Amino acid sequence: MSAPHIDAVKAYLLDLQDRICDAISEVDGQAFSEDSWQRGPGERLAGGGRTRVLELGNVIEKGGVNFSHVSGQQLPASATAHRPELAGRRFQALGVSLVIHPRNPYAPTSHANVRFFVAEADDAEPVWWFGGGFDLTPYYGFEDDCVHWHRTAQAACEPFGEDIYPRFKRWCDDYFYLKHRDEQRGIGGLFFDDWQAGNFDHAFALMKSVGDAYLPAYLPILTRRKDMPYGEREREFQLIRRGRYVEFNLVWDRGTLFGLQSGGRTESILMSLPAAVSWRYEHQPEAGSVEARLLTDFLTPKEWLAL
Repeated sequence: MSAPHIDAVKAYLLDLQDRICDAISEVDGQAFSEDSWQRGPGERLAGGGRTRVLELGNVIEKGGVNFSHVSGQQLPASATAHRPELAGRRFQALGVSLVIHPRNPYAPTSHANVRFFVAEADDAEPVWWFGGGFDLTPYYGFEDDCVHWHRTAQAACEPFGEDIYPRFKRWCDDYFYLKHRDEQRGIGGLFFDDWQAGNFDHAFALMKSVGDAYLPAYLPILTRRKDMPYGEREREFQLIRRGRYVEFNLVWDRGTLFGLQSGGRTESILMSLPAAVSWRYEHQPEAGSVEARLLTDFLTPKEWLAL
């Protein structure tokens, strides 16, 4: 396995954060605030990052685009559960993670993450891997949005083999699934983890292609939906469905668990949660309604490119 180039990964991730924040700010008309942070002496993790948040904007009700580069003396349980041979190793973790929650219920929430890990030991070669992807969580479904999202995902994967998009799509459908509710979180996209295929340069190129595809995938959808008229009914349904998003992130998401178990920065980890959310006991959309159609026609794994 070729040696990792951590400085090149860091430079790419910082630039990606800048590009995404600039593009979202241009749509919203309001800039992200930045909180640069550094871990102090005696903490479990060393390193730091840049947390950028846009709250109560013109288009974005809550959005965050985070960069972090941290290191620790021992991988947490969430990272070694499926890689027990790495238990006890020190590590470095770099990544950009983002969640955008638009104000308009017709504009979907989007999530993206690209990351790089290195597990190190004095008596062994470093073990590195990439991970990432992007997924879309609509509250009101539009087939053209879903098809565009998946076409862009397929195009990002195409240079790396015809099997990559179908594999990463299935991985995304399987991962963003609320087991306790038997529901998909959204309409999927791409997800991959522990990726070491080929040499470092090849694997890094794949991660960059996925990261670079986020804006072409999301901006046309956000632009189409951000000014659609809506009322209290749509807003209420949006807040209820956001509850599902919160449930997934706090119960099932490996990134959230890794951050909390490793002693990560809580404010940055929980940046992904929406500003407003609602739970209603035994809520079911009215049969035959457009809200019910979200569950029956969109929140089921589907081959969107076949439409």
